[in-house]
Parts: sequence; structure tokens; C-alpha cells
Amino acid sequence: MMQLITSPEAWAALLTLTALEIVLGIDNVIFLSVIVSRIPPDQAKRARQIGLLLALLFRILLLSILVWLIGLTEPVFTIRDVALSWRDIILIGGGLFLIAKATHEIHGEVEAREGDEEARPSASAFFLVIVQIIIIDLVFSLDSIITAIGMAQDLEIMIAAVVIACIIMYVSSGPVARFVAEHPTTKMLALAFLVLIGVALVADGFKFHIPRGYIYFAIAFSAAVEAFNVMARRNRKRAAG
Repeated sequence: MMQLITSPEAWAALLTLTALEIVLGIDNVIFLSVIVSRIPPDQAKRARQIGLLLALLFRILLLSILVWLIGLTEPVFTIRDVALSWRDIILIGGGLFLIAKATHEIHGEVEAREGDEEARPSASAFFLVIVQIIIIDLVFSLDSIITAIGMAQDLEIMIAAVVIACIIMYVSSGPVARFVAEHPTTKMLALAFLVLIGVALVADGFKFHIPRGYIYFAIAFSAAVEAFNVMARRNRKRAAG
């Protein structure tokens, strides 16, 4: 342990991996912000806490079974010359779930069917949110940890990077969720991001890699445009008042 603490290479690996894990955690934060927006605020906060705690636990658990996890990248069958592993199958399933969930939420927003959601008992709604968070946490955790394995050799560095990234995700999730809940157009944009992320996961599963930099640039650019729209609406309201 002391050798790692005094090693510049170890610190460089930690900083690099932490930054990457934070970027990969954006997907988690966006999904959490959208999924908890349809339940009461007190339950939404608890759901976010449970979701991020599960994300941390899943990542540490996956790191503790590295040999089994690496085995998930071995091909299990082939479809039209494309060899698929269990990791690919999980990414495809998770991506399809994200696309279906985001599309369903977009349809609900467009049709303005808030009454249907409110009619659902809060206990079952909370349980359904937690189940969906668990599914997506598993998918994002798998993708995140396999990336970590490829970038670092020491388990301590991987665990430290994952813990730091999850802490930052926890701190940022509250403000992001409140912002999404207060601005309906921002929620629609977040749902569009989830469709984009889902498509990227499915493409990865079929060995067609879409560089994440393109996706995150599109997200950052769209978010900046939406931020200007929010500021413009706020200024118009102040001028009218």
C-alpha cells in the first residue's frame, strides 16, 4: 500500500481512472434524475440515495470478482460473423431497456398523462423505480468496471477511483434531479440523452463502437443550449413582472 501511495504512476492512474469513471457516471446521474422525477420529493431523495449506494456496491462487488468478470468478455455464440459475449448481451439488453424506458417517458410527457402516474400507489411506484435503478446500475457498473480493468492493474486504485466517482455522482445527483424536475424541457432533453446512450450501448454490444467523446460532446452542447434557453425564459419572466 505504501508503495502505491508514494508512486507517481499510481497517482496518475488514479486521477485518470477517476476522471473516466466520473464521465461514465454521467449516464447514471441522467437516468436517476429522470426516473425519480415521477415520485414524491421525499421518496425521490431516498431513491437517489439507494440507487447511488447500489451503484457503488455493484462496482466494488464486480471488482472483487475480476477473474469471473474478465470471463464475461469471452465469446459465447456468433450471429452473422459477430461474436457476442455475455458482456455484449448485457449491454444490448441494457441499451434496449434504456431506449424503451426513455421512449415510454417521452410518450407520457407528450401525451401529458400525469394522472396515470399519480393514480399509481406511491409504494408500488417507489418499488418500480428501485427495480429500474437496479437494472441500469448493473449495466452501467459492468461497462464502468471493465473499462477500469483495462486502464489500471492495482485493485486498490480501481476501488479508490470508483468510490471517488460515486461520491461526486452523489453530490451532483441532487441538483441535477431538482433542475430536471423544475424544467420540463430539460427533462425531455435528458430523455433524448437516454435514447442516445441506449443506442450507443446496443451498438457496443454488436461490436460497433461509437466514440464516447462524440456522445458526451452532443450532450454537453445540447445542455449548454438548454441552459441559455432557461436563462432567457427566466429573464423574460423578470422583465414581464
